[in-house]
Amino acid sequence: MRRRIFGTAASTAVLGLLIPLAGCGGSGDGVGDGGTLHLVAAEYGDTPATSSKAFWDKVTGDFTAAHPGIKVEVKLLPWADIDREVSRMVHAGKAPDIALMGSYSDFAAQGELYSAEELLSISAEANFLAPLAEAGTVGSTLYGLPWVASSRLLFYNQALFDKAGIKEAPKTWPDLKADAKSLRDKAGVKFPYALPLGPEEAHAEALIWELSNGGGYADSSGNYALASDQNIQTWKWVKDQLVTPGLVGPTSPSQLNRADAFAAFLRGEVGMLNGYPSLAYEARAKGIDVRAVSMPVADTLGTGETPPAVGVADWMMAFKQNGKRAEIGAFLDFVYQDKNLMDFANRYHLLPSTVSASRTPAGGGLDTNDTQFLTALRGAQLYPVNDPSWVTVSDTIKRNIGRAVEPAGDPKVVLEDIAAKAAEASKNKH
Repeated sequence: MRRRIFGTAASTAVLGLLIPLAGCGGSGDGVGDGGTLHLVAAEYGDTPATSSKAFWDKVTGDFTAAHPGIKVEVKLLPWADIDREVSRMVHAGKAPDIALMGSYSDFAAQGELYSAEELLSISAEANFLAPLAEAGTVGSTLYGLPWVASSRLLFYNQALFDKAGIKEAPKTWPDLKADAKSLRDKAGVKFPYALPLGPEEAHAEALIWELSNGGGYADSSGNYALASDQNIQTWKWVKDQLVTPGLVGPTSPSQLNRADAFAAFLRGEVGMLNGYPSLAYEARAKGIDVRAVSMPVADTLGTGETPPAVGVADWMMAFKQNGKRAEIGAFLDFVYQDKNLMDFANRYHLLPSTVSASRTPAGGGLDTNDTQFLTALRGAQLYPVNDPSWVTVSDTIKRNIGRAVEPAGDPKVVLEDIAAKAAEASKNKH
């Protein structure tokens, strides 16, 4: 079955704030005494002090003050639990009205979600950054409303580069290998290049490397191409040129999770790794002179060719089960206002999902550190979250891609095994 997994990134003009369509039905035309909306949201904070509760308490209080007939109750769940819990609620006939989480396409495929067209104005849909809107679209219909996002860039520790005598950031894979060798041999760096292919988030690191060789998770027709020639070449290079020579540190990549790699970077033990905005903030807070550049590319790519960065987004979705379309539309109109979206994004050093929030005075704009990530996000490649099989496919990648660089691992065999399991998952979901 042909599936359009990825779209083509395009520029988006600045358009208005979210405005619910006039006459949205559901529990009635217009918004009156709509009772209570139930929102289930992922918890973005990792301590009581950084909990998302403070944001939701304020925004829901402000919303109810503006719409006295509607209250909003928010339930926060850990990232590890929210997908399973929301699925359980939906299947039990007790769906929330709105959910904020990492995936939506299963619910869209089951016909559980309102489309953006049923909730938002045309200008509101157009205000989402193009790569995010495309990732939120199934067929030609937008179901996943992007909330906050991030992109990935190559980070390096300038002090360690100076100690190793490295004069500039790497631009190609051979540059990266040479720099990693200098970091190890001249500066004694523990992790010259940190390669987190552990099960926590290996699918991110894998896609970054594959894109930088002209590969990726899909072919030009938008179909899964997990065992493409480019991808096989990528993992042979990574294994032979980085892992086998001992340039990735003492921990086997298949056992190194992103959180552990980030913690090592913050301890000054990592020369280079792929990171996102919040890591840059944490590193600078610890006095680390962190720099960020585009991922180096394979020297076989054409001169001047710049592959897309990897982008990641989280999704708002609205469930039909309780028939509160008008009230949901009113709340989304409110919560997506630039000031609210930027407040949330700034709390967690993430990027807003709309063009206007990153540009208007109401949103406060972006600082110079975030601008680099936003530029990368505008042309980014996102995971195929709009494919119902992606949850299963991504889990298969996370649990298996690290085997491709193990001493006895054969990248071709590992990738073909992943591709076969992905094909089976796709067949079962379509």
